[in-house]
Amino acid sequence: MKLTGKLLKTGAVAAVLSLSLAACGGTGSPSASGSATDALAGAQTPDKYTTADVTPLDKIDKSKLGLLTPGTIKVGTLSDAPPSIFIDKAGNFTGFDNELLKAMASKLDLKVEFASTQFQSLLAQVKNKQFDVGSSSISTTDKRRETVAFTNGYDFGFMALVAKDDSKVKSIADLKSGVRVGVVQGTVQDDMVTNQLKLDPVRFKDYNTAYANVKNGQIDAWLAPSQQAEGQIKQGDGTKIQEKKVATQNFSAYAVAKDNPALVEALNSALDAVIADGTWTKLVKQWFTDRPTVKEQLPDGWKPGSKIVKVPAS
Repeated sequence: MKLTGKLLKTGAVAAVLSLSLAACGGTGSPSASGSATDALAGAQTPDKYTTADVTPLDKIDKSKLGLLTPGTIKVGTLSDAPPSIFIDKAGNFTGFDNELLKAMASKLDLKVEFASTQFQSLLAQVKNKQFDVGSSSISTTDKRRETVAFTNGYDFGFMALVAKDDSKVKSIADLKSGVRVGVVQGTVQDDMVTNQLKLDPVRFKDYNTAYANVKNGQIDAWLAPSQQAEGQIKQGDGTKIQEKKVATQNFSAYAVAKDNPALVEALNSALDAVIADGTWTKLVKQWFTDRPTVKEQLPDGWKPGSKIVKVPAS
């Protein structure tokens, strides 16, 4: 595969380690040409956007949800980003994000219809009403809120640096001029490498291709959402996560068209319901085996849903 993207010189990157790093989906980040908006600018703690409470489920008017097909939530998602969003061997859309959304839809007595799409197109497709909802571990940056609305958060982020076992690239601080770093186009990682590190990354359309190029040595490292990085690495690949950072500032949420607040309200109510009944905790334990303890599931005081909902003791 022919790689594009010339690496540019940059100054010291120590300051970047203090950034709010987040896992990510969505669009509105750099294009292949290198022009970019700063997706990390305006990163906020959840309290700025998290709702104080939610409307009770029995008060939600399902006739007012503005769904493309009444009774069904049409969802745009990815096919190659386990354990969060992917298609299993039986051809079913699954993963933590999608199974959580199914549980939420059940609370509203709605069906869910998934369709695969490209990562960099998803937010525009939600905005243009091709999908009712975008499900893609989307980091909720201020820039992205200019395009779509978001539900309350259902997950926090990790960012991972993937390289070969014997690589000299051991940390984000090692991403300097001369290092060939890959990203998936349109992600927060793309934006970070372009705007914070001032490098020109090698951009890929999907996670599978990005990881394949780390394995075959075409790039030196891949900066990725941690969950997706862990889903790609297999025993014997000769690669590993060299560094992983937790981020709770730009939580992950489902994307909805800005002119459909009723659907956001309904999804927020359903999210609180699946948190309160223990479904969220069950799914976290099922899909994120690296989070066995409450501290790992709820780091730094972060929690999913509205401010009022309580996560049951596990």
